[in-house]
Amino acid sequence: MAATATTYVYLKPKPGSYYTQLFVLGRIPTWVIHSGHSGEDGMSVEELAENWEIPVEAVREAIAYCESNPPEMQVDRRREEALMEASGMNDPNYKWNPHPKFLPPEELHRILTT
Repeated sequence: MAATATTYVYLKPKPGSYYTQLFVLGRIPTWVIHSGHSGEDGMSVEELAENWEIPVEAVREAIAYCESNPPEMQVDRRREEALMEASGMNDPNYKWNPHPKFLPPEELHRILTT
């Protein structure tokens, strides 16, 4: 049996972004909404909607999307980790000298498209 695709009203890809995950209205990362709702000090759905000036339904969609752990978010996380590793941002001394290593365009493209 084939998996059914979820249709979202408020979640869309971000135009021109290397990220494959969806964004609220194509501009707010869903993980930002989700992290604002999570944890002991998390905001309510209504507070997040007011804070970001988006519909409550958009907040609910973003939270549900993140909690479903979509494969595109996993791909984006792997790319972020590879980018941080290649640029030296994972180096323990990076906080004392916060200047990422220059990556040639070919290397940057390879990381962001694999």
